[in-house]
Amino acid sequence: MSIELLIKFLGWCAVLNIALLCWWVFFMTFAHDWVYRMHSKWFYLETQRFDSIHYAGIAFYKLSIILFNIAPYLALRIIS
Repeated sequence: MSIELLIKFLGWCAVLNIALLCWWVFFMTFAHDWVYRMHSKWFYLETQRFDSIHYAGIAFYKLSIILFNIAPYLALRIIS
């Protein structure tokens, strides 16, 4: 696998993961009640617990995108 192919792969992975992250944030911001009602059918969660779980999940996902997609992408762009 060439470095150019790996750079393209990591770039597209970052784009797709950021789009998914934006989708998640959009739903939690603008459709919070609908998402909460949907999840509360399966699990009993208080609203504050639900929000904290999603906030932690969003933070973890964002850090994972930076660590596993953006940082290697930038490192490869610098050395190539």
